[in-house]
Amino acid sequence: MNLHRAASVVSSVINSRDLRLHAPIVLLGDSRCSVVRDGVVDIGYDGRIRYAGPVPTAPVWDGEVRRVTGILLPGLINTHAHSAMTALRGRGGDLPLIDWLQQAMWPAEALMTPEDARAGMLLGSIEMLRGGVTTSSEMYFAIDEHAEAVLETGGRAILAEVIFELPGGEDWGAAVERVNKRIDYLGLRTGPDERIEFGYGPHSAYMLPPHALGVIAGHARDRKALVHMHVAESPGEDVEQRSRFGSVPRLLQETGLLDARLVAAHAVHLSDADIDLFAASGTGVAHCPASNAKLASGILRLKALRKAGVPVGLGTDGPASNDRLDLLDEARTAALLARVSTSDARTVSAADALLLATRYGAEALGRNDIGALEVGRWADIVHIGVDTPAFATGLDVDDEELLGNLIWSAGSRTVRDVWVAGDRVVADGGSVRTDRQRAQAQVAASAARLRVPPGPAGP
Repeated sequence: MNLHRAASVVSSVINSRDLRLHAPIVLLGDSRCSVVRDGVVDIGYDGRIRYAGPVPTAPVWDGEVRRVTGILLPGLINTHAHSAMTALRGRGGDLPLIDWLQQAMWPAEALMTPEDARAGMLLGSIEMLRGGVTTSSEMYFAIDEHAEAVLETGGRAILAEVIFELPGGEDWGAAVERVNKRIDYLGLRTGPDERIEFGYGPHSAYMLPPHALGVIAGHARDRKALVHMHVAESPGEDVEQRSRFGSVPRLLQETGLLDARLVAAHAVHLSDADIDLFAASGTGVAHCPASNAKLASGILRLKALRKAGVPVGLGTDGPASNDRLDLLDEARTAALLARVSTSDARTVSAADALLLATRYGAEALGRNDIGALEVGRWADIVHIGVDTPAFATGLDVDDEELLGNLIWSAGSRTVRDVWVAGDRVVADGGSVRTDRQRAQAQVAASAARLRVPPGPAGP
């Protein structure tokens, strides 16, 4: 395992801290989505925020002060991704979910090596950081290689090893034991500034027997680890489970998974009773609007989930099903779909959309150390440039208009700089630590080798 080596490399190149960032606009990511004008964010030597707020109430600062134009906001949080699938981007783009998995994805993934996964994650991490995503919650295989890739770019990730059962494949118990050993040996969180967290990734209710879900729930509860699972993504995937248990959430309740720290990816097809179960258990939901729309899986009941108090964040899903790793685009899409599906333009505001991508995403993952610019949280910060037509009306507009221009118009193309734990990992729109062109060439080589003849067209 080369994780320790990768961590030591990152530690040796961490930028100097004890830094004050001073900007015309600071978005704190608090529950009110406060807009601070003429604000600062103070970063300590430990990579955590010491102060975030207006200049008049800021403490005396003896460290470096860096003035930036534009907007500072919390690092974005991608609550559900398979970012290593960059090598499979564009495959089976016109197939529904199950056909897409069986005909386009699984045959190619069967050929993937850990080195392919590392290359894919490296490029995916670069792409996300350039778009302001500082944390991603990943479900895939080759988790040690994922960790190395994320540490190389300087990002932050929650890495859940995918667990399933296929005829002739590895027994699910072996994957569970691998996760147990990884957490017990390396710790739940590891790497510089706790950049890496490990978790369990049971693929879905239809890919594992109920007994396996119960075993995973027990191990995850013992270790306080995240369980990252596909739930009720499309109407045809879990007919047997719904027939036997009434619904997938009821199955999760019976197996004890709702008592664990669970994030349910997609969760499109939920009844009112299912939503109540999630609300009562504190289960988080990873909302993937673009992937759900592309695969024709359905539209999440975002308004109902939020009204019930279910923590909901945003996910891109994989770059082979979306096909972007762009969370600001997901925020915009989520708001649009929520409005049109409820015929209510007030269902999700621009402020709501930004919080879905930041604070609420952290809540969905059970994390209180990221997702907002607050004292004690990691200094994961995004700098948005405003020298663009999206902000042609300037920054001296009311808060609602400013947030609207950010969500509806600006997009990730306006990201200029990114800090993770106070460490600058994107500068002037480019990766500081990793050569994107080299990473892209590695993925191109993997993609060529993983190309398999397409299966028969779906119905």
